[in-house]
Amino acid sequence: MTAPSEEEIRRLRWQCRRGMLELDHLLLRFLDLGYRDLDAGRRREFVALLGQQDQDLSDWVMGRREPVDARLASLVRHIVTVAGEPARHKPNHAGP
Repeated sequence: MTAPSEEEIRRLRWQCRRGMLELDHLLLRFLDLGYRDLDAGRRREFVALLGQQDQDLSDWVMGRREPVDARLASLVRHIVTVAGEPARHKPNHAGP
């Protein structure tokens, strides 16, 4: 598997900036943490994913809907697994 070029990463970094802070954060985090580990086919799917509408991407990564395309649905789950931040637990305050 050929590693992505720095030019490719720079171009994708720009495309990951979507205008929705949470979506920007997730996509950029995935680019840093997981993109280089994808094979060429999955990289093409990531590029196709970035071509989708922001509202669709947001719904998919937030789990409100899934993409119709099974490959994109699988990739979205992978992105959330790799780049999603662990849920922050609120402390239980027992007592008065």
